[in-house]
Amino acid sequence: MTSSPRKLDTADASAPVTPMMAQYLEIKAGHPGALLFYRMGDFYELFFEDAEIASKTLGIVLTKRGKHQGEDIAMCGVPVVRADEYLQRLIAHGHRVAVCEQMEDPAEAKKRGSKSVVKRGVVRLVTPGTITEETLLEPTRTNLLLALARLRISDDEARFGLAFADISTGEFGLSECDEAGLPAEIARLDPSEIVMAEAVHEDAELASLWRESRAAVTPVGRDVFDGSQAERRLAAFYDVGTIDGFGSFSRAELVAASGLVTYILRTQVGQKPALDPPRRDGASAHMAIDAATRANLELTRTLGGERAGSLFDAVDRSVTAAGGRLLAQWLASPLLAPEAIALRQDAVAFFAEQALLRGQVRARLKSAPDIARSMARLALDRAGPRDLAALREGLTGIAAIEALLRQRESELPPVLAGILSALARPDQGQAARLAAALQDDLPLLKRDGGFVRAGYDAGLDETRALRDESRRVIAGLQARYAEESQVRQLKIKHNNMIGYFVEVPQQAGEAFLQPGLRETYVHRQTMAGAMRFSTAELSTLESRIASAAERSLASELQIFSDLAAALIADGAAIRAATEALALLDVIVALAVLAEEENYVRPVVDTSLAFAIEGGRHPVVERALKREGKPFVANDCELSGEGEGQKAAGKIWLLTGPNMAGKSTFLRQNALIAVLAQIGSFVPAKSAHIGAVDALFSRVGAADDLARGRSTFMVEMVETAAILNQAGPRALVILDEIGRGTATFDGLSIAWAAIENLSAVNRCRALFATHYHELTQLTKKLPRLANATMRVTEWHGDVVFLHEVVPGAADRSYGIQVAKLAGMPAAVVERARAVLAQLEATDRQAPAARLVDDLPLFAAAPRAPAQPAIKARDEVAEALDALDPNDMTPRQALDALFSLKAKRDSAKKG
Repeated sequence: MTSSPRKLDTADASAPVTPMMAQYLEIKAGHPGALLFYRMGDFYELFFEDAEIASKTLGIVLTKRGKHQGEDIAMCGVPVVRADEYLQRLIAHGHRVAVCEQMEDPAEAKKRGSKSVVKRGVVRLVTPGTITEETLLEPTRTNLLLALARLRISDDEARFGLAFADISTGEFGLSECDEAGLPAEIARLDPSEIVMAEAVHEDAELASLWRESRAAVTPVGRDVFDGSQAERRLAAFYDVGTIDGFGSFSRAELVAASGLVTYILRTQVGQKPALDPPRRDGASAHMAIDAATRANLELTRTLGGERAGSLFDAVDRSVTAAGGRLLAQWLASPLLAPEAIALRQDAVAFFAEQALLRGQVRARLKSAPDIARSMARLALDRAGPRDLAALREGLTGIAAIEALLRQRESELPPVLAGILSALARPDQGQAARLAAALQDDLPLLKRDGGFVRAGYDAGLDETRALRDESRRVIAGLQARYAEESQVRQLKIKHNNMIGYFVEVPQQAGEAFLQPGLRETYVHRQTMAGAMRFSTAELSTLESRIASAAERSLASELQIFSDLAAALIADGAAIRAATEALALLDVIVALAVLAEEENYVRPVVDTSLAFAIEGGRHPVVERALKREGKPFVANDCELSGEGEGQKAAGKIWLLTGPNMAGKSTFLRQNALIAVLAQIGSFVPAKSAHIGAVDALFSRVGAADDLARGRSTFMVEMVETAAILNQAGPRALVILDEIGRGTATFDGLSIAWAAIENLSAVNRCRALFATHYHELTQLTKKLPRLANATMRVTEWHGDVVFLHEVVPGAADRSYGIQVAKLAGMPAAVVERARAVLAQLEATDRQAPAARLVDDLPLFAAAPRAPAQPAIKARDEVAEALDALDPNDMTPRQALDALFSLKAKRDSAKKG
C-alpha cells in the first residue's frame, strides 16, 4: 500500500529535468516507501505514482504537468490548511507520508538567481503508529507503535522482544514471549503499526500474523534492530550514561526497545518525543486471551470493528479521553494477582460509598482536557496555543481535584493515596503563568499570533501599539488620497507580491497616469476593471508596519517557547499527574457503573472457584434496558478442587434450542471473569472467582476464505488451540463444536473434546451443544454436569424463558424456531413429518450403549451394522395407505383425525 520509486529513477533519464523536479526526485529517492507531500506555496503537491495513489485514495482530481522520460507527469495536490484531513484518510488506508516543507522564504531563493529553487526538506515521516495530531487520533484509543525483535536460541526456538510506545502520550512498555505466545501478545496490545526486520516479515511461518493483524506492517533494514548497538542507542535517547537505572530487561526486550527508538527518531527526523523510561509489561502478569477469544467476546470492539456493542462500550463511564484509553487497556489485559485486583476494588468501593465526593471529582474530571497528548505535541514542537490552554485547564483541574482528595486523605485506600501523591507533583505556578499569558480566544496555530494576553509582556504591548497605530494611519492615508484625487472608490490594499498599493477603478486610473498625479502615484499593475499604484509615502509606511508586525509575532513566538520550555522541564511531574488523573477517572467510572447497573464486588482469590449467582450479560442487559425489557439472570457453578496435578474444575454441558440464550450465557460468564479481574464490580448478585489465568472462547461461525479455511476448519483450528493450551486455571467456553460436519463425525469430535477437557485440561468450562447424546457422558465423567435452557410450549409455539436449570434437553425445537423465523408453512410441515420418521428410529440408543461400552480414550471400535427395521410404525403404514388424489376434503380431514388418534394411542401405550 506504499508508493513505488520505479517511475522516479533518474539514472537513465533521456531528457534534462527542471531544477524543481530534480529536487523533488532527489528527496523522493530518500523516502521510497512513502507518499511525498512536497510543499509548494499553499499546497502539498504529489507527483508520478504518488499522485495516482493519492488521487484514488482521496478522491481528488489527477492532472498532468510537463513530461519526464517522455511521459506526462501525473500530479495532484491538497491545501496545506486541510492537510490533516487528507493525512487521516491516507493513514487509515495504511500509507506512510513524508512531509516535505519549504525551509526558506521564496524571496531568499530569488536572491540566488531567477532559476534557484527554494530549499526544501522532509521534516517528518507520518505513519499510523507515529501520529500526534489531535484530528488524526481517536480520543479513547491508545495509538501504539510496536517494534518486534526476534532472537534465535536454536534452529527450532526463538524469543520475541516486544517494545511498544504511544508517542502521543509518552507510554513505553516492554515484554517478551515465544512464537506460540506472539499472536496473543499482538492481539492484547492491538497496535496501529508493527515495525520489524525484513527477515522477520518475510518468514513464511509468521506471515499469517501480519495478514490477520489490523495494524499497518512496516519492514525495515536489519540496522534498525542492531543488537550490538541496543544499549548505546537507548542511553543516547534518554541522555544517560547507562540504562541500568531503568531496570533489568532481557536481550530480546533491549533489542526491540532500541529498534523502536531508532525508528521513532527516523520518522520524526531528529525530533525526540518525551517517552517515559521503558517498563516491563510482561504477559505473565495478565490473563492470557488469544486473538480468536478477543474477537468472539468483543471486548473492545465488535466483530465489525465498531466500539458500539462491545464490552468497552457497555461499561465505559469515563469522562476523559485518557480515562477511556486506560479502561480499554485494562479490558485488554485483566490482572492475575488477587492482591493487585483487591487494591483496585478497594478504590472502586471507596467511591461507590462516597456519592458526594464522587460527584465533585467527576464534575472536575469532565472539564479536564487531554493533557498527555498536548504535552507530547509540545515535546515535538507541533503544539499550538490551544495546547497551552489545554495544559492551563488541565493543571487547574489537577490542583482542584487534589484539594478535594486532600480533605479525605486519612480515609483514602492505597491506590487513591498514590493518586493524591502524584497529583501534588506538578509546579502549581504553571497554571497561573499560563492563565496570565494566554488570551481567552486563541488561534489554532502559533504562527497566526494574537494569543498572548495584553499586559503580560510590556515589550510586546509596545510593539503591538506601533503595529495597530500604523493600521490606523493606513486608514487615514486612504481617506486623504481619496479626497485629494476625488476618487471615492480609492482603496489601499495589500498582497504578498507587491505589498501595499492604491487601487482605483480603471476609468479613474487613467487620470493617475497624467501630469499632476503621476509624480505621486507610480503605476504598478493594470487589472481587469482596476489599476494599482504605489507612493513613496506608502512604501515607507509599509516598512514600518512590516517591522512592527514581524517583531510582534517574534515576541509572541518567544513567549510561547518560554512557556513550553517551562512545561517540558516539569514534564515528568505533569505526566505522572496525568496518569493519576486517568486512573482516578477509571476508578470513579467503575464506581458509577456499579451504582447505575447494580453490580457487586466479587471475591477473587487463588482458588479454583467459579460461583456466580444471578449473573447477567453486561452488553445484552444494556440493550434490553433501552427497550424497557428485563434481563433474566442465571447462576453458574464451575468451582473446582484439588491442588497441583490434582487440580480440576467442573464442566457444564449446556443443551437447549437455538435462541434460548446459550451463547449469551456462555459469554456472560467469560465477561464477568474479565470484569472481575480488572478490579471492577460485576453484574451479579454475588461472585466468587479463582483467578483465571487464561480465557478461551470458541463461539460463533466464521470462515477464512483468504487462507483456504472453511467455517468448520476455522472451528477446528480454534478448538485445537484451546485443547492444546488450556490448563487447570483456565476458563473455556465452547459452543456447538462439531456442528459444521457430518452428524456422527461432529458428535465424535465433540465427545472426544469433552473427555479431553475433563481428563487432560482439567479446566473450568462451559460446553454448549445440540448433540443430546453427549448428556450421557455425565455417567462416566464425575465433574461433568448437565444444564439446559428452560423452554415451554404454548399453542404449538415454543416460548424461550432464558433460564438455565439442571438437566438435559430432550429436544432442540429447531422446527419451532424455523417457524418463528418465517419459514414457509409447507416447509415447516414437511420438516415435522421428516422429524417424526427420524425420531422413530430411536437414534439415541447407540450413544447410550457407547457410554456403557467405550472407555475413555480407548481406540474407537468399528461401528456395527445397524439391524434392519422389521416392523413399521402404525402411523407410517396408515400414511402409506392413503391416496390424497382420490380423497374428498371431508375424507382427508377424517383421515387426519384418525392418524392423530393412532399417534396419541401409541404414545400412551
